[in-house]
Order: sequence, then structure tokens, then C-alpha cells
Amino acid sequence: MARTDGRPPVDQQLREAAARLGRRRFLTATSAAAALAFTTNLPSAHAADAELAPRSLKENPFTLGVASGDPLPDAVVLWTRLAPRPLEPGGGLPPAGAVRVEWEVARDERFRRTVRRGTARAYAEFDYSVHVEADGLDADRVHWYRFRVGDWTSPVGRTRTTPADGRRTEQVRLGLVSCQAYEDGYFTAYRHLAGEDLDAVFHVGDYIYEYAVDAAGGDRRYTDRTLPALYNHETATLEDYRLRYSLYKSDPDLQAAHAAFPWYVTWDDHEVENNYAAGIPEKGQSPEAFVARRAAAYRAYWENMPLRMPKPEGTDLRLYRRFQYGRLAQFDILDTRQYRSDQANGDGWQYPTPESEDPSRTLTGATQERWLLDGLRRSRAVWNVLPQQVVFSRRKNTTAERSKLSMDAWDGYPAARERILAGIERLGVENLVILTGDVHVAYALDVKRDFDDPASRTVGVEFVGTSISSDGDGAAKPANWSTLTAANPHMKFYNGLRGYTTVTLTPEHARADFRTVSHITTPGGTLATAASFVTEAGNPGLREV
Repeated sequence: MARTDGRPPVDQQLREAAARLGRRRFLTATSAAAALAFTTNLPSAHAADAELAPRSLKENPFTLGVASGDPLPDAVVLWTRLAPRPLEPGGGLPPAGAVRVEWEVARDERFRRTVRRGTARAYAEFDYSVHVEADGLDADRVHWYRFRVGDWTSPVGRTRTTPADGRRTEQVRLGLVSCQAYEDGYFTAYRHLAGEDLDAVFHVGDYIYEYAVDAAGGDRRYTDRTLPALYNHETATLEDYRLRYSLYKSDPDLQAAHAAFPWYVTWDDHEVENNYAAGIPEKGQSPEAFVARRAAAYRAYWENMPLRMPKPEGTDLRLYRRFQYGRLAQFDILDTRQYRSDQANGDGWQYPTPESEDPSRTLTGATQERWLLDGLRRSRAVWNVLPQQVVFSRRKNTTAERSKLSMDAWDGYPAARERILAGIERLGVENLVILTGDVHVAYALDVKRDFDDPASRTVGVEFVGTSISSDGDGAAKPANWSTLTAANPHMKFYNGLRGYTTVTLTPEHARADFRTVSHITTPGGTLATAASFVTEAGNPGLREV
């Protein structure tokens, strides 16, 4: 649809802005995309002049559901996006203008005890997404929320605020999810997740995939619908990324999981492009083309996640952030994609070389690394939890003394991992729990101070969650199961089925339950618990229960 406000299409604006940055800017500021994403095509000061009458919406605008996220003791972010026809460009709404949206928060599901209400504008420039920070809420309490536009009311969402800072808390139950390729199968795991008794969910990356989705939805093999041809190519523009989120968020199982709990989200690579590193693409794009693509991807990610309005600092979109859960836990959510050095040795699984072991290499960037260690130094929580993207622990793929390692994971950045481990040791950090995604399988791992010495001290544990759907049905014991478990004695569990992980923290222990789904390439997969592990506070190391 052509714009009616005289401005060029937003993708053209992004490309023109990227071209003005100049080559020197690309080489010295690899996160320039974030600056473009949130300084280009912002709502006009006169957007209210083009406000659409809510009653002019003749079709249900809440087709993508509702979500909440980043809860605090007194506040939570509420999200929805208006899209009467979600699989069309623009979602069936005009390319310019705004819609006034009412929201309310209550203490009961029937909204008899409303505690907060207000209005927000959904702007065309932000694809009619709504991000409300509902504040003034009671701590450590379940709340219900909904939105209204004209005669339409959204589904009801359930959320929960966190305990007051410093308050003693007896338990928190968390979900760990990642990697949900739409074309690889159904989101059955989310339907089961929605039925769990959880306080919050951590999504640690690959919320969408950039690859083409055919008319039958790939391995979903639809016979009752035909997806539009505009999905059958790789995402590159802002319209592409927005449409991809619409496709994913139209899934009823994903909607159910979002409506059930507040989410903490962070991205990995496929929200932009497979295995990109900071400003370096996987494929041979020019710096200008890739920074415009990444700006589009970052913009669409924010539009579709329950996140507060970003405040780009310099040239980066700071997604790493810290939350407290009373005195029980500190969550340090990392971003290991936006600031990393390029993968060594051409990426993939390679033998370590002087390039991969270069001390200057970083996965988090120096600023985030200092932020993390400083936060761990100040932590007074029982559990120090690091939700992040790629496997932290060593993974050899052969029992030989010299083995190939993944150049995309922390194994490809051993100096960066050593700085973190040395800092943890120096600071006396206890009860470290790392939550990871990315690899489409589940692991339970002891984090060793020296992975070359199996007898070295265990400094924490790592729970790697399998994918929701990526790589299809999977298998309980993948083909390399025997080799990996023999080559990595700190690996206590390995499973290749789809599903999710629940993590329960108490003052005495942390417990992970690895939940798997029998199949996802056809509907109706059943849920099972593949294994459960516990680590005791003050005594790191995994024990199966």
C-alpha cells in the first residue's frame, strides 16, 4: 500500500540512512543498525490528526493475541498489535495514522477489581503495535489484562509482578524456550507450556527464522489453508520481518503461552540472519545493505515483543538487562550476537587455532562483559541466573584428545569464557545457573573451572533447552549421543526431542525438568518428562532425581 503522508517507504528510508553513514562508520560502529532502527520513520508529531475512529474497524484487530514481559515489583509491559488481516502487508490497516487503544489491569480474571486502566496509541509507523508500561501494581501478585478498540476486546492475558527487592522468596518457577522454526512443525510444546504453573518464561533466541515458508507451511503440510506467496522468500526488508512475526504470532499455541505468563526475551541470530556476527553478515552483502537489513530486523523485533521503548545508546540497541526476583535470584540476560567478534576459522565445527584462541576475541563485547561481572560482584541473590543464547560449556565432538569445537558457541571464544570464569572465581560468585538455547537439543552440564581437567572444580551448572520446533520431530538419542556423552564427562544429559525446560529455584536447590513432546510435524504430540536434575545451593554439580 502506498503511503499517504508524503514520506517514502520505510525500507527506502533505512537504505538511504545506511548509505549516509559511510564506510568508516560501519567499520568502527558495528551496531549502527540500532541507531537507524529507532531514529527512522518515527510517528509524526501530528499523528493524532490522522487518528482512525476505533469503530471504523469492522474486523477483529486482535488476531495476534496479547503478551506481557519484563515484570518488576510494581510494573509490567503489556503488548498487543492491531492486525485485522495479519498475513497481509500492513495487517489490513492504513499505511499512516494511529488508533486509540484502551487497556486495563485487574486482580481477577473477570475484571471486577480493576486496578489500572488507560489509553495508548497504536501508530502505523510501529506497525500498530502497543507497548504499555502498567505501573503502580502490587508486588508478587497475579494480574489479568486486556485491550479494547471500539467494539472489539482482546483475549485476556495473565501476568505476574515480581517480589519486592530484598524480600525473602521461597520459590520461583521458570520456563526456558527457544528456536521455533514455523516451517519445521507445530508449536505443540507451547500448548503444553501454557498449562504449566510458572511465574515467568525466558525466551533465549530464534523467535523467528528468516528462511522461506512455502504455501503449505513447510513440514506442517497444511491442507486446510494456503499461505500467501509473499512468505516464500528469505526476509530482507522491514515488511518481510513484520510479516514473518505476523505468521508466527498467528499460531494459537504461541498465543496461549504468551497469554499465560510474562516473558523475558532476548534474540540470537535468526531474528536477523543465520550466524551473523555484529555487523558481519553470513552472506556476501555490502555493509550498507546488511546494516539496513539488521535495522529492519531490530525494529520488527521490538514491535512484536513485550519490551519497553528502546533507548539506543550511541549506536547499539541494549537488550542485555538485569532483573531481581526478591532475594532469591538475579537474572542477567545477555546478548551474545550484537557485539561479538566474527566467528573464527570460517565458522562451523573446526579445530581450535590461534585465530579462535586470540585473547582479544569477544562474544559479549567489552562493555557488556564489564556490566556482567560488576553485576555479579554486587549480587546478593541466592541464585545468579544467566539466560543467554549459545552453549557456554565445552562440547567436544570426538573422544580424541584434539577435537573440533563449535566456532559459533563459547567454544569459539575461549578467551572470553575464561575471563568470565576467572571473574566468577575472583569475585566468589556462588550458585551460578546458565540458561541456554540455540542447538535444538537439551543438555544438562556441569560448568567446570577448567574443561580440560574433568577433576577441576565445578563452578555452576548449565541447562540447555531444546527447540520448540526447529529440526522437526528429533530423537531421544541423536546419532552422536554416545560420542558426545563419552567425550564430555561434564555432560550429564543429552536429548534431541522437541519441548521446553522448567526451572524451579528455592533457597535450597535449583531443579530442571526437561519436558519433551512425542512429535511436532503433525498435531497432537504428547508430553513427557525426559529427565530431572537438581543442584544444591552452595554445592554446585548436577544430580539426577
